[in-house]
Amino acid sequence: PKGPSKKKSRKHQRFMERRALLEQKGVLSPRGLLGSQTPEEGLEALIEANGTVAPRCDKVPKPKRIVSASLSPSASPDSIARHHSVLLSQGNGSSKRVRTSSLVLRPGKYVAMDCEMVGTGPQGRLSELARCSVVNYEGDVIYDKYVQPELPIVDYRTRWSGITKQHMKNAIPFKTAQAEILKILKDKIVVGHAIHNDFQALKYFHPKDRTRDTSQIPALKKRAGLPVGANVSLKNLARHLLHKKIQVGCKGHSSVEDAQTAMELYRLVEVQWEKELAHSLPPRPPSPVTDPTADSSQYLDDQYWPTDLMASSL
Repeated sequence: PKGPSKKKSRKHQRFMERRALLEQKGVLSPRGLLGSQTPEEGLEALIEANGTVAPRCDKVPKPKRIVSASLSPSASPDSIARHHSVLLSQGNGSSKRVRTSSLVLRPGKYVAMDCEMVGTGPQGRLSELARCSVVNYEGDVIYDKYVQPELPIVDYRTRWSGITKQHMKNAIPFKTAQAEILKILKDKIVVGHAIHNDFQALKYFHPKDRTRDTSQIPALKKRAGLPVGANVSLKNLARHLLHKKIQVGCKGHSSVEDAQTAMELYRLVEVQWEKELAHSLPPRPPSPVTDPTADSSQYLDDQYWPTDLMASSL
């Protein structure tokens, strides 16, 4: 008696099903032979991974060489600024292409921040943090908390800060807020208006090359038709360029609204500003590999050999 037939593998069964389907459509001959090819080779030429018929062509077009629009999360400010410059040079006048290509850089790398302060110390002259808001590139709030100052509050400055005694009931300690906020700002490009005041309230210094202060951007002032050397408030820039009113009413400012407005203003001139920053960066030092003065062949000379090694070789 004949032994049991060997069970066909799943791969072979799928192959037979595909071959039968192509035979029904008339694409493949019943023998499954395409010229001198074996059935397997013929199917590999006609069937893609999803089971559809692949186009046959003699020449495969070479992919266009493009510069990747993505950077690692740990990319340095120099890399980001130079990357913007490369995108601009490839744009050929098409701002849409540059805007689309550079989108990959933005969401996780940029945040905008605004803080509200209250008065502490003698006669309330000291400014301490009472609220901090951080938004992402799209303007979505990622942090917004009230903060209890380290010293007793003398002046709530409600007309400007919007802070009241009621807000302090659920406020968190300054040290806790500081740790949470600095964790967010780490390795980020931080946007803000006169943001040095916010950093001072946080008792923190952010690297200058990772800071984008909208009060210091000449392009924004020119676009608004204002003197480049003038001190322009966030409220005026928003009215002239964004056609919206902020900081109105008697309830004080909203740090969320101010942070979102600063990010909107930055995005108006982002490409132009980053290009200027890229051009203002100092030239990179030459690589040791390509430095013509670093000739490693000279170390083969006898004068660079250790004395004891030379003595032992004689």
